[in-house]
Amino acid sequence: MKHKKSPPELTKDSLLTVFKKEKRPLALGELARILGLTSRQKQSLKRFVRSLAKEGAIVSLKNHRYGLSEEMSLVTGTLWCTRSGNGFIIPEKKGERDLFVPARSMKNAFHGDKVVARVEHTFRGRREAKIIKVTQRKMGNIVGFVKKDRNLAYVIPEDDRISGHFVVNRRTNIGNLHDDDLVAARITRFPDEGNDPECKILSVFPGLSDVKSIIRFVEYKHGLPLRFKKVVEAEARGMDLAADPAERLDLRDTKHVTIDGELAKDFDDAVCVEKTDRGFILYVSIADVSHYVAPRSNLDSEAYARGTSVYFPGTVIPMLPKRLSNGLCSLNPREDRLTLTVKLVFDRNGRPAGASFHRSIIRSTMRLTYNGVEDALIKRGRKPARKVMELLRELELMGELASLLGQEREKRGSLDFDLPEPEVLLDIEGGITNILRAERLFSHRIIEEFMIAANEAVARFLSDKGASPLFRIHEPPDVDKLRDFKRLLQTLSIGYAKGPPDPRNLQSILAGVEGTPYEFLINKVLLRSMKQAKYSAINKGHFGLASDCYLHFTSPIRRYPDLLCHRILKGILTNSPVRQTQEELEKMATHLSEQERMAMEVEREIEDRTRVLFMKEKVGEEYEGIISHVASFGFFVELLEVFVEGLVLLSDLLDDYYHFEEEKFRIIGRRTRKIYRIGDRVRVRVALADVEKSRLHFALLGKLAE
Repeated sequence: MKHKKSPPELTKDSLLTVFKKEKRPLALGELARILGLTSRQKQSLKRFVRSLAKEGAIVSLKNHRYGLSEEMSLVTGTLWCTRSGNGFIIPEKKGERDLFVPARSMKNAFHGDKVVARVEHTFRGRREAKIIKVTQRKMGNIVGFVKKDRNLAYVIPEDDRISGHFVVNRRTNIGNLHDDDLVAARITRFPDEGNDPECKILSVFPGLSDVKSIIRFVEYKHGLPLRFKKVVEAEARGMDLAADPAERLDLRDTKHVTIDGELAKDFDDAVCVEKTDRGFILYVSIADVSHYVAPRSNLDSEAYARGTSVYFPGTVIPMLPKRLSNGLCSLNPREDRLTLTVKLVFDRNGRPAGASFHRSIIRSTMRLTYNGVEDALIKRGRKPARKVMELLRELELMGELASLLGQEREKRGSLDFDLPEPEVLLDIEGGITNILRAERLFSHRIIEEFMIAANEAVARFLSDKGASPLFRIHEPPDVDKLRDFKRLLQTLSIGYAKGPPDPRNLQSILAGVEGTPYEFLINKVLLRSMKQAKYSAINKGHFGLASDCYLHFTSPIRRYPDLLCHRILKGILTNSPVRQTQEELEKMATHLSEQERMAMEVEREIEDRTRVLFMKEKVGEEYEGIISHVASFGFFVELLEVFVEGLVLLSDLLDDYYHFEEEKFRIIGRRTRKIYRIGDRVRVRVALADVEKSRLHFALLGKLAE
């Protein structure tokens, strides 16, 4: 008896294979017939096709047909706009270079939208494209300034990258709105042929007069989730510690400690170091968040949607409800907590000699701070707390091992830019008292080394087991950007080895300029030459860490990729492997990388506006600073006394006509030949501090001698 051939599994890949094989646009009926789908599968076909069209892999044509984007000179990707009105498309397809989109070819797309564009032509190696379709809108909210015209009100976006205006919904009572009011609004209609975009006013800001109002403003602007849904909170409240310690490695008698900042409330990692005859044993124990957050639960869906916690001065938008992040999953001192432990063995020189992985239970001995540990180990002139000194021997072992691990990383070429981060100091009422360069302590380096070691060990273990985690990759710098960096080195008579980018060569350059007048310049320019690290379903190594296999494992309370990694590791340890398709992993990698970039953008914007707010009362005051960045419109100056950066406009330099020499990272006067470049010390006066428009301008008073 002849068996009827079973229909193929319906996947996005199988659909794309049909399109490629047929070499022509296809209608839904043709696709179903070619694939031999069942009636039930035909119901799913439309959903798969729409999903592919939304992603931009195929495009909707006339007569209800669909065609492959790549066969019609079409490119799909994310639009990034500039303040000039032009933009760039970052293609979805891996390995493709960005496309330039002139302002006239934007159609009705906005910054951050997913778009389909046609490649029009190539000029001097740069591909230029025209947007033909928006497949997914990024923005839900806008913030901006009100402009009134008779019976209409408009919102002009505060973000210069968003062109045009939004008409305030006619059902809104605009009588209470005034010109230049700062508002938050929800977009109710995007622009289409003959219709302006519309919006509904959500909130009117009386002014950005404190950090709280800045945070609220930015939360509205980016549409951040301010609260957890009731079902998510209810799920979290229903959790308890319940677990059988007999099923776990009991490490409650080891001297695990947490080391975090003074204000930290979620402790997701604890460490312990023991000395052996042959070297060291390092325990890195991480909160077992996956024990509480089950796949496809309400908690899981919300955590995935958020992707990461977002940190602001004095507060946080957490990835998980406080019941978990500050409670059950936080490794609080003297409380039993469920963990996943990486046990690493090192020889006397800090070289790896073994690794094992365990479901565990710990009881943290003490909650330590970076400053407290630093006082105990470095003797900074401050008397360490007595409780810290009780663990002095253990802390000294940690410092010894961390130093060895750092030396081993340095040998392989791991890069360390050591550029400062801002630390905003607030008083009890939330007012800004100062903005400092956060000091990078030896105690910070201890935890960094231990977390890197654990992340690498888990990455290698999962890779060797054939598992499919999300890797943390950092690709080598673009050839073009590195070429500019090499040109700069030539102008400074600094040598650079020929050949492809190698972290060891770059590391030697950083070491060679340490302590010289060029240190700031070289660090800044090299950092700008680097690509951004991201998540990937495919392991491509981590250039900056000089690591051939790396992932994120150590922060599952605040990063979803770490939570996913925990599930995969536990699946192997319990012989119940987690299975995900390559397609699912790639989708996760894209989403979680985007959420990370969003969080970074939000945090940076709040930092910038907070700096402007701090300087508002200092207009007219004079400061010394260092030129930190040079552009065609001016240069940025980083102040020395407070960690604040402002702009000196070229149009404000009246002693000469200055032009920008991009390849030399400097501006030069046509008549005087006066030069300003990254790293130069200058004196400036605070000229403008506009918090609403996030603008801090300096007036140049003069260049200082080296």
